[in-house]
Amino acid sequence: MSTGGIARPYLERWLRRTRKQLSASGRLTELAIVLAGDGTDTQKEWRSRLQEILDGKNEPSLELLTRIDSVLAGAAGKESVPDTSEDLFG
Repeated sequence: MSTGGIARPYLERWLRRTRKQLSASGRLTELAIVLAGDGTDTQKEWRSRLQEILDGKNEPSLELLTRIDSVLAGAAGKESVPDTSEDLFG
């Protein structure tokens, strides 16, 4: 198990934060669907890989860690922005 250059304390903090973010029902599957969008792996394969990372059985590359953070940050931003489409077209 290689950290791919990720400092262990940083990885531990990242895992705690990411586990918390994905603890809500359906969030892990949601993330897997987004990651599967590039076509390299299926949603099921991504979900399995993500679960292994969260369980500490596998460590993400720095690239994957950054990609996961980006997806989670984008999802959080969407939730905080109110839907104004009704105001524009209503």
